[in-house]
Amino acid sequence: MRILLTALLACISLAALAQSGGPRTLAELKADVQERADRHAYPVSELDPKEVREALASLKSLDRDEWAAVWSAIGDRHMQQGKALETSDPAGAAKQYRYAFEYDLFARFPLENSSGKARAYRKALDAFAAYAKLQDPPLKTVRIPFEDKEIAGYLRLPANVRPAPLVVTIGGLDGRKENASFRNDAYLAHGIGYFSFDMPGTGQSTFRQVVPGAEREFSRVLDYIATRPDLDAKRVVVYGGSWGGHWAARLAYTERDRIRGAVVQGGPVHEYFQPEWQKKAITTREYLFELFEARAAIYGAKTLDEFLAYGPKMSLKTAGWLEKPSAPMLLINGMKDTQVPVEDVFLLMKSGSPKEVWINPEGGHMGRNVALPDQKIFETVTLPWVVRTLTR
Repeated sequence: MRILLTALLACISLAALAQSGGPRTLAELKADVQERADRHAYPVSELDPKEVREALASLKSLDRDEWAAVWSAIGDRHMQQGKALETSDPAGAAKQYRYAFEYDLFARFPLENSSGKARAYRKALDAFAAYAKLQDPPLKTVRIPFEDKEIAGYLRLPANVRPAPLVVTIGGLDGRKENASFRNDAYLAHGIGYFSFDMPGTGQSTFRQVVPGAEREFSRVLDYIATRPDLDAKRVVVYGGSWGGHWAARLAYTERDRIRGAVVQGGPVHEYFQPEWQKKAITTREYLFELFEARAAIYGAKTLDEFLAYGPKMSLKTAGWLEKPSAPMLLINGMKDTQVPVEDVFLLMKSGSPKEVWINPEGGHMGRNVALPDQKIFETVTLPWVVRTLTR
């Protein structure tokens, strides 16, 4: 295992512009991406399988900028189609803008660590903005002053429900607040609105690095909610998936008096942060590529040793939170998760306030597998729990 890690990191240091495909060759990576696209699995669940095949045929290496270029080329095409339709067919234009966003966001997957990937991320934001302006009910950008900066997020409320209950959704390691907005549209039919934000160390978060206490960014969001008469500050649920689940769990403790509940789906708690787990997890084939790079980036770590040393300071157990009372939690994951250990769910179960738990015995990260993809888990587990919690 140590030999594999050393070889992996050596490749990273010797070729700054070449992304690591993890334990895959380029051919294996292409096959995996196409297989996931064909069954609409993360992180290509929203891409057209035929267009995925087109992009992969153009991909000749693991160069980061080349990766960004082949996917953004398809995004650019959808963006132009959207502009052509905007006057005559706004709904069709919105669909094209959403496609443009999805391709550009995958072009910078899993993080913006080259000039091409950074450019793709900017294109993704532009595409989402074009999509958002065509939505009804309105999908608005919100900027909240915070420690000499601004928290950027998206707010969408159901029609004719005021004050509206809310789901505050925190992005993950490689997902962004825009992804969350698409999924959260399902809440509107239940009279529930949403705020979506990037987690610390990613996207447009005010924190460029993960640090203990960064959850105060989301506490500030709760402060803001309380100032708006069109929002029901007494009916708020926080959702976080994967790394976002860590922040949802933190808020379940620190803000237990201000939220109705928290959904923690595949979130790191304690065992995740231990060096022995990370040495194994960063080589998983469950993640497409650059898992180490993405995880190290949010710590500001440059080497494996720095990365392994930083993690334990984020442990909720070490910080003494687990035995304290919390807001109600729904815990979701899969027994076969190779990215975040299911033992972290067990730690939350055994400590502090009672919690509700949903575990897929055959599921991987976030509880997903072929039989139970992300959307199915959302529709049958997360959505009903959130609606029940906010409308009781």
